[in-house]
Amino acid sequence: MIATTAIFDIGKTNKKFLLFNEALELVHEVQTNFEEIEDEDGEPCEDLKELTNWLLNTWKQAEQDTRFHIKALNFTTYGASFVHLDTKGNPVTPLYNYLKKFPEDIAQQFYSKYGNELDVATATASPVLGMLNSGLQIYWLKYRHPSIFRKIKTSLHLPQYCAWLFAKELCSEFTSIGCHTTLWNLAENKYHTWVYQEGIDALLPQIAHKPQIGTTMFRGIQIPVGTGLHDSSAALIPYIKKFDDEFLLLSTGTWCITLNPFAKEILTKEELILNCLNYLTFEGRQVKASRLFLGNDHENLTRRFAAHFFKDRDYYKTVAFDASILAECGQKPMLIKNYYQPEATFTLPDLDQFDTYEQAYHKLMVDMVQLQTQSVLLAGENAVQGKRLFVDGGFSKNLIFMHLLQRSLPNIKVEAFELAQGTAQGAALVMQ
Repeated sequence: MIATTAIFDIGKTNKKFLLFNEALELVHEVQTNFEEIEDEDGEPCEDLKELTNWLLNTWKQAEQDTRFHIKALNFTTYGASFVHLDTKGNPVTPLYNYLKKFPEDIAQQFYSKYGNELDVATATASPVLGMLNSGLQIYWLKYRHPSIFRKIKTSLHLPQYCAWLFAKELCSEFTSIGCHTTLWNLAENKYHTWVYQEGIDALLPQIAHKPQIGTTMFRGIQIPVGTGLHDSSAALIPYIKKFDDEFLLLSTGTWCITLNPFAKEILTKEELILNCLNYLTFEGRQVKASRLFLGNDHENLTRRFAAHFFKDRDYYKTVAFDASILAECGQKPMLIKNYYQPEATFTLPDLDQFDTYEQAYHKLMVDMVQLQTQSVLLAGENAVQGKRLFVDGGFSKNLIFMHLLQRSLPNIKVEAFELAQGTAQGAALVMQ
């Protein structure tokens, strides 16, 4: 029988149950996904009842699988999502989608009372993102649905709700609090003033200062249960544990996010305007993050390239780096919006300026790396010389992107370093 640590890894699309052996090797995986349901406004949201049933039933199945002995349990989930419980521990609202539109009148009411958007955003290291600022979801409930709000006894971020299902212990936790929630004043290391004035702090359980919150039963034996972690912060943990020297992590996908867990400076208004924000580690230390929507740009443009040049949708995967092509396209206008000139107008580029798909794709890579370089320097607080930049996710496999990024950052060692199931591994590591 293999001794393991169990992790529930809950993404927006895929839900996973993973078992890692004592060497943190994945030895078992179960994966599923659910159809979304609608909230009271007819907008899509997570099916909380279905998710809850799956968590509990999957655990029962694990107890029956005699190949494995589970020694600890933890959770990692997407952020910006609250579960609101009544006095009996029953959810009183849907699990609202963080992409739900935040009402303009409620936003105006909030900022007229607690300061302008930029000041609040800077204090809380949270760009103004509407429902993605999960603390404001509670404020919205209080004033838009007061009868429902009055039923709430406890508000738990999704990772801590999962932990509560098994340990029956309530807690708040730094990685969820520090995930662009507009809840936490980083300079003062406590909740922002508005949280106390609105009485929201009474709904938030005590903050856990250890990664374990309680225990649950597994085959009649009590095993430790973790607090649960926000996925972006969990993904950093294997790197922090593995490497002693300071580094940056560039996580690539739909969003390309540069994470600096060794940040020393408080986020400035200027950085915030340029889409920087802060996360918190599970120990409560700040992580400076700089975000770009480059994966989305890449997806949209390669779709256009394929249609324009009569190529397959994934033709870009066959394009090899060519210095002569790079020289041909270097002076052409940018194919993507310059995120560092937020006021600049941008129109969709004319692809007739390119003779070949290869030329267009090289230009796209040049533009992406130009912006990515600025993003890395922002997160690195311009003190990057001699550091290592680990790149994981889809673009770590893109040789053109990696070549140009290294050339653009000659004082940094750029390395593709992807950990399989790294987010879940992070949640497992804190249980050791």
